[in-house]
This record gives sequence, C-alpha cells and structure tokens, in this order.
Amino acid sequence: MRRRQAREFLLAALYQREFREVALQELLADQEPGDQLQFIEQVFSGVLAHQKELDERIGERTVGWRFERLAFIDRNILRLGTYELLYLPEVPPEVAIDEAVELCKKYGTENAQLFVNGILDRIWKATLAPGEGIHSDDEERATSEAKAQSGDSGAHV
Repeated sequence: MRRRQAREFLLAALYQREFREVALQELLADQEPGDQLQFIEQVFSGVLAHQKELDERIGERTVGWRFERLAFIDRNILRLGTYELLYLPEVPPEVAIDEAVELCKKYGTENAQLFVNGILDRIWKATLAPGEGIHSDDEERATSEAKAQSGDSGAHV
C-alpha cells in the first residue's frame, strides 16, 4: 500500500467512525497495509485522541460556516490534513495540504478542495512563528474569495 492509499483508507475509517465505533484492526482485516501500517495506526489513533482540538482549530477557520454543518467526508479530510500539519513534522506541510486537496477531488463534496485548501493553509500559517502568519482580516478575505470562486454565498450558518 502506498501513502496515498493509506490516506484513502484512513478517510474511509474515520468516516465509518462517524456512524459507529469500530476498531482499527477490524477495518484492517481485509487490507494489506504493508509498510504503511505504522502510519495508519499513528494517524488513526492520533486523530481520535486529538479530535476535539482538531475540530476546534478547523472550526475557528470556517468563517461563515459552523463546523457541525460541514459534510462528514469534508470534515474528516480536514481532520486528516490538520493532524498531519500539527503532529507529523516528517510530512512537509505542502504535501499534507496537497494530499487533502486530492482526497477532496476524489471523495469530497463539490468545490470542497477550495474550502479545504484555504482552511488547511490558514492552520499551517497559524503554526508559523509570530509575524509569519496571516492576520485575521486576511483570513476572512481569503475565505470570502474562496467561497466566491466556488459560487457559495456563505449563508450556511
């Protein structure tokens, strides 16, 4: 299994957890994770352990949207990307964001890649040293621009 396939598996596993508690080993029963097993175990357990914090960080950046209103699939793509940005320093931030966008293109809702890209970019920039991130006014403008490009009025609160 390649890393991208591992991320796809993780997305499916996290999505299933939205509806029922299921152990990772049960989900892995018919998979051949190969050298990706450690990555899968680390990310799955990490997302679950830090879910509240991840959801808060994402929610702080969903201007015009409540986190709870996000589609389950988009929410879990954001959780995966945010976890990689915050807890996996061996994964370059650009790779974590790009992989999340690719998951959106394949599995996400319409125009999710714009939304996910903007949120993950702001989360990443917020982790940079003071003065290197973007200001909240810029954050709002970036969200408005992304919504305008996707044809979203932002009235989904």
